[in-house]
Amino acid sequence: MPDHVRQLVSSGSPYEQPIGFSRAVRIDDRVFVAGTAPNWPDGHVDVDPERQADRCIEIMLMALQEAGASAADVVRTRTYLVDAADWEAAGRAHGRAFREARPASTMVVVAALIDERWKVEMEAEAIIGSGSAAGGDERRPLR
Repeated sequence: MPDHVRQLVSSGSPYEQPIGFSRAVRIDDRVFVAGTAPNWPDGHVDVDPERQADRCIEIMLMALQEAGASAADVVRTRTYLVDAADWEAAGRAHGRAFREARPASTMVVVAALIDERWKVEMEAEAIIGSGSAAGGDERRPLR
């Protein structure tokens, strides 16, 4: 059985230690980014759902970069919304970041998120090196 190197990426969130999680985990060429909230370092949360999505993505991209990945390598995203009406705002932010990669993406409306100020939470998965060979809108038959 091959040895797999496990790299943990921290964002400095005060929740990481007590809950026991990492912002991202890299194993081989795969990177998994945990649910990411729209907090600023000073604890501020913007009320605008599009800005919240932008902030979630900014934090995710920093974690991906630290793990050796980029937005182009993202193959899966999930967006959690507390109000279905915010889907377009979150979608615009998602499109700015991932328009070229076009990952498999899901938006889910949930009853609530842990902090009542959060309207959006996001997570991502990436395969390092997959973006460079993606070729934009290239389609290949399933086997």
